[in-house]
Amino acid sequence: MKLYNIVFLVVSILFSTNCESNTKKRNHTNSEAPNQKKVNISKEDLQKYELAYFASGCFWCVEAIYEDVIGVKEVISGYSGGTEDNPTYEQVGRGLTSHAEAVKVYYDPKEIDFSTLVKVFFASHDPTTLNRQGPDHGAQYRSIAFYSNDSEKEIIKNHIVQLSKDQVYNSPIVTQVEKFTKFYDAEDYHQDYERLNPNNPYIINISIPRYKRFKAKYPELLKKGGH
Repeated sequence: MKLYNIVFLVVSILFSTNCESNTKKRNHTNSEAPNQKKVNISKEDLQKYELAYFASGCFWCVEAIYEDVIGVKEVISGYSGGTEDNPTYEQVGRGLTSHAEAVKVYYDPKEIDFSTLVKVFFASHDPTTLNRQGPDHGAQYRSIAFYSNDSEKEIIKNHIVQLSKDQVYNSPIVTQVEKFTKFYDAEDYHQDYERLNPNNPYIINISIPRYKRFKAKYPELLKKGGH
């Protein structure tokens, strides 16, 4: 195979498995995954749970992992970490804001604690790659662990210290530890994206393998009957 053909093939694969390039604003339905159901929890019921916020690359992947973690009741994809009001996916995906793709996690503290959620966060992505996760690059895909109080901040920082001490990674951790301020829900078609779009090339080649890597590390943290 000639060199330029090889280059073209590699570039094509990269672009076909990029989070932003694989999204089009359309009416997503369960037609692509007719047998997969999700029990929706009302906003009133969600109020009794605690909240945690994380950013670690494409929110489709992050949402899918946290959705299957024991004690997690709901996960919303969205945007956080920036200063602009009401950002859109087009703006964030093109790097036109200071926001990152993030998730809002509703969890039951009787079943799982914040420390374990932080453990899931670090174990389910590479916290050493600056402004990048897999094929997605740009500050909108940066790693951020948000805290809402001093106790959560200490938990995050202590976990980073322990990971560094144990030399879990070959490179320094670049995760930002930030005080949570505001979260904006992403557009409806992004919610439960992996579940509703199992045939999407990005889901097949990036999101599902990422989920499986986490599952291999901590199967005990996942709900029965998940992926």
